[in-house]
Amino acid sequence: MVFSSLFGKRDKPESLAESPVEESPAPKLGLFDRMKQAVTRTRESFSESISSVIALTREIDQTSLDHLEPMLLAADIGSATTAIIMENLRQRALRTGIESGAQLKRLLKAELKQILDGVAHPMQHPAAPPEVVMMVGVNGTGKTTTTGKLAAFYRNQNRSVLLCAADTFRAAAIEQLEVWAQRSDVPIIKTKQGGDPSAALYDACTAAKARNIDVLIADTAGRLHTKTDLMKELDKMRRTAEKLVPGAPHQTFLVMDATTGQNGLQQARLFTEAARVTGIILTKLDGTAKGGIVLAIATELKLPVIYAGVGEKIEDLIPFDSNSFVDSLLD
Repeated sequence: MVFSSLFGKRDKPESLAESPVEESPAPKLGLFDRMKQAVTRTRESFSESISSVIALTREIDQTSLDHLEPMLLAADIGSATTAIIMENLRQRALRTGIESGAQLKRLLKAELKQILDGVAHPMQHPAAPPEVVMMVGVNGTGKTTTTGKLAAFYRNQNRSVLLCAADTFRAAAIEQLEVWAQRSDVPIIKTKQGGDPSAALYDACTAAKARNIDVLIADTAGRLHTKTDLMKELDKMRRTAEKLVPGAPHQTFLVMDATTGQNGLQQARLFTEAARVTGIILTKLDGTAKGGIVLAIATELKLPVIYAGVGEKIEDLIPFDSNSFVDSLLD
């Protein structure tokens, strides 16, 4: 990975910068508009496919539904989720019929929302600070970047945040998180590369308690010498946090890259089994036409998506909302 991909694009030197031009600030987009923007590529694919299904026949029948199935699979909704959706739609068609494309869209929306809401649950926060959040996931998913963005998100909620650089295995991971700490204007606890991640987390938990910090976010390793080593290390970190802060870690977020689709699901299963994952942060949702992976996550991992990465800027991490997602997808 090149250096610039870790730390983002560098600003132009002042001598090369263009003269400032006064412009009216762009209107701030709401959650629905930002989600709609993020799933543009998936929505375009969906709309085109549904339009082709509707064009085949005036009434939505078994034949036209058969054409819907590959569309769902192409969006990376996954075979298990697609099977559930198709079975329910076929039963509906047999019982009362599906009279129009508009009705098909409404029924499809209801099916997608039911799947997402079936795994949704309110986040459990501790009665007293600090709230300890562990970030887990394989290298390359944007885990460290997302850790920095999450810190900024909490800071914007007027919560005090402390970062812990506990990914001591990957070269430059600590330095990368330091840059994000500066951008987010939050303090960081770190050790040297190759140091003991659990020792770094121990120090961070102690500091968070002493400073009365609201949220402690720990960036963890995405790779060690073997998968067994990695899972043992994550378990050790979890036990370390629990000894110092009751109930910690209170959240364990698995960072997944939306562009990896079904391959990402295979990687995710390892973490969900060993790290007691409570929710998913899905990055690069704006960079794929296969946003249906959100549904596959719900069906196959039985976990909700809590946040979605919708761009490269520090503010481009938004709370995931099933209504906004489904409406954006089938608007």
